[in-house]
Amino acid sequence: MPSSLIEVRRHYTPAEEVALIDAVHAALVAAFQIPAADKNVRLVAHEPHRFAHSPNLTHPERYTLVTIDCFAGRSVDAKRNLYGEIVRRLAELGVPADHVRILLRESVPENWGIRGGRAACDVDLGFQVNV
Repeated sequence: MPSSLIEVRRHYTPAEEVALIDAVHAALVAAFQIPAADKNVRLVAHEPHRFAHSPNLTHPERYTLVTIDCFAGRSVDAKRNLYGEIVRRLAELGVPADHVRILLRESVPENWGIRGGRAACDVDLGFQVNV
């Protein structure tokens, strides 16, 4: 059920964009054990002058910010695993590990309206959040 946003500083081909989206989603499936069909990942390509970065990056055009909104309840180990999975999978696509920043924002299920406007705490999600 996580909602993810990938922000980049360059334009990619459509196939590369799909690969970036798939990499982040696959990391969520592996680390948070969400269903593979539960895919909610967006990608935004910013003009470089509109997306600041650390000045010490060797390839600033590859700077990538991944923001994930999710239900609270995952263990610290699951979060560490997620960060490693995202960095590893993006590295396979040419994004240097030290050019990836990940922001995980957690909120309680009653703060999510899903499946026809129902509070997520009232819905059988079909997977465990406490991994």
